[in-house]
Amino acid sequence: MADRTFLDWPFFDESHRRLAGELEKWCRSELAEGHGTDVDAACRTLVRKLGDGGWLRYCVPAAWGGFHEALDVRSLALIRETLARHDGLADFAFAMQGLGSGTISLFGSEAQRRDYLPAVAVGKKIAAFALTEPISGSDVAQMETEAAADRDGFVVQGAKTYISNGGIADFYVLFARTGEVPGTRGISAFVVEAGTDGLDDGERIEVIAPHPLATLRFNDMRLPHSALLGERGKGFAQAMATLDVFRTTVGAAALGFARRALDEATGRAATRRSGGGMLADNAIVQSMLAEMVLDVDASALLVYRAAWVRDVQGRRNSREAALAKLHATDSAQNVIDKAVQIFGGLGVTVGVPVERLYREIRALRIYEGASEVQKVVIARNHLAEFGK
Repeated sequence: MADRTFLDWPFFDESHRRLAGELEKWCRSELAEGHGTDVDAACRTLVRKLGDGGWLRYCVPAAWGGFHEALDVRSLALIRETLARHDGLADFAFAMQGLGSGTISLFGSEAQRRDYLPAVAVGKKIAAFALTEPISGSDVAQMETEAAADRDGFVVQGAKTYISNGGIADFYVLFARTGEVPGTRGISAFVVEAGTDGLDDGERIEVIAPHPLATLRFNDMRLPHSALLGERGKGFAQAMATLDVFRTTVGAAALGFARRALDEATGRAATRRSGGGMLADNAIVQSMLAEMVLDVDASALLVYRAAWVRDVQGRRNSREAALAKLHATDSAQNVIDKAVQIFGGLGVTVGVPVERLYREIRALRIYEGASEVQKVVIARNHLAEFGK
């Protein structure tokens, strides 16, 4: 059983503790290990199940069917940690409903919010966030996808890649260059319906931990003026604001993976006979477990501090979110690696939980800002403070 004493920390209020308890019970009864080979169908099922359970209400504001008046990062992080500990694909399904619709929650018009957010909250529409490109990757300043304005709206040319929910999403929040000025200030956001003429989302990408991923291609894709999300030329700021909310939750998912690995490794060490005693009697194994406990607790403190700064202090938490994501994802990789080592040969056997976790964790150190990007964010914030 994973440690739950962290819920007594002052970062949380009673509603968060209640949420964690209710979700834990739901996960135990509703989530099962393994989803077969049809990952698309599994994700669609999980989105519906999460919607029926009421958990997707935390992904949108209350005015459009959500639980909180505004997005509550502590709730999002608690949900992602708990889901990830039980089922990585369930965490993915939940996370993408939040990230994929987050820009609409923060910057959408009344009509856009009305058209998309209530359906997201009940699992009737699947959302996706389309930022990364084949050549420039996540370097937004070098974005090449272009939305050229004309009398009837916009014509989009270009491509996006490694788009989560690509191929199964009902809509995409797309970032494209509209050319007001060079660099990041010439980018705008759009809402694009799946099935729009000129959108090809059929090129799928297989990764080591199966998730729905695709490359999107835009060939003379026409969008009406009403597809523009917020102000023209503000897309970079909108994307960063959305990531500021959800980047902390990536750390929370990594924390959930790490907690599960620690539980599995502890159970193995306590029950595996070795050298006339138990594996847990070995001083080297005890040292490994101690390091794992330290990494988990440090990550939890960083993750929930970052969420608290956003929710309670009401200020931008780029620095705290970067620290949380960097430490939680990198240390979770180490925790899971130690768990595999404690399991020995069984740890690399397909179907064993620590083997699945070993594949699941790797992508978290890359998406929504790779570890190296988080170091740049942290260093720049630190130097700016020093300069004051």
